Amino acid sequence: MNSLYIKNGKDIHEQRFELLLEAGKIVAVAPRLENVVADSVIDLQGKSYVSAGWIDDHVHCYEKLSLYYDDPDLVGYCNGVTTVIDAGSTGADNIGDFYQLAQSKKTNVYAMINISKTGILAQDELGDMSRLQFDLMQQAVSDYPDFIIGMKARISKSVVVDNGIKPLVVAKEFQQKLHPKLPLMVHVGTNPPELSEIMDLMEAGDILTHCFNGKTNGILNADGSIKKFVRSGLAKGIIFDVGHGTESFNFKTAKVASQNKLYPQSLSTDIYHGNRENGPVYNMATCIEKMMVLGFKLPDILPMITSVPAQNYHLATKGSLVSGMDADVTIFNIENGTKTLSDSDGNIRQTNTIIEPMYSIIGGKAYAIGEQNGSL
Repeated sequence: MNSLYIKNGKDIHEQRFELLLEAGKIVAVAPRLENVVADSVIDLQGKSYVSAGWIDDHVHCYEKLSLYYDDPDLVGYCNGVTTVIDAGSTGADNIGDFYQLAQSKKTNVYAMINISKTGILAQDELGDMSRLQFDLMQQAVSDYPDFIIGMKARISKSVVVDNGIKPLVVAKEFQQKLHPKLPLMVHVGTNPPELSEIMDLMEAGDILTHCFNGKTNGILNADGSIKKFVRSGLAKGIIFDVGHGTESFNFKTAKVASQNKLYPQSLSTDIYHGNRENGPVYNMATCIEKMMVLGFKLPDILPMITSVPAQNYHLATKGSLVSGMDADVTIFNIENGTKTLSDSDGNIRQTNTIIEPMYSIIGGKAYAIGEQNGSL
């Protein structure tokens, strides 16, 4: 039967919550389940929160790269994240190899295909326009339809070199021709090109990652106000994603934005081995803590790492604790304790609220956090 009963948990509204998982799916959800017979039981004794499995929609986890890379499981289930979406580490040349490697992982792994066929072999993958080849991209998407769920274009000076906005123009052309059409995530940073040029080309459903960076080519004017074109982009349906990363999250930018009712729709880490091991990212739980320090409440944050990315990337069976959905669940505690948090520019905040993932449950199989090879 391969079933798991999660009892005496609580939801994000502090209400009692129980789940029955069977054959990789959620089969029952209620405040209290009666007369349950299951192969395994996790009794949370009223102490732990039960969430849909956390989804990190911006990671770098193709292990064969030399610049940005990691093990999907080290950024995934070992830290409470049940699903990772690699954000363009690989292109048409190497995404097939990434797919093969991903099949051995416990974490659910998906990928956005880089618009450059090389992926991120070096920082400047869009410095040579000949690397943007539609036929190769379409073939890869056709070969791995259940793995490639998005496109990625890194549109900042160090990546495009002297090509300015041209790679994004081509990316949008590719997106319109692709079958199926895929969501496009756009990385922004140092200019040129200007953020205004980038957002002008982006359309409803496109994802702007690194939305809260502290760079001059960001969302704030020098006086701290929100740039007018940024509000226009939000109004036309551009999706704002945090994409914390080593250089792309600033407490002040995020605070000013929230004070002006400009909120991110999704929370992602932009994690790879460097900022996982040395900070300032570390893991998804730390990014949740940073959002809470900024005043976001848990009921506001959890959709950013569950239902919203599932919707953005058309993961129809993930992101919600509803009967019939995939049995992906994150169980976590909220502890009192003192912790220093740093943004990407070295600014510091103190928190007394610590997020502690306890279990990652993937396809109904439970892994205790901290016991990387242990499962129920």
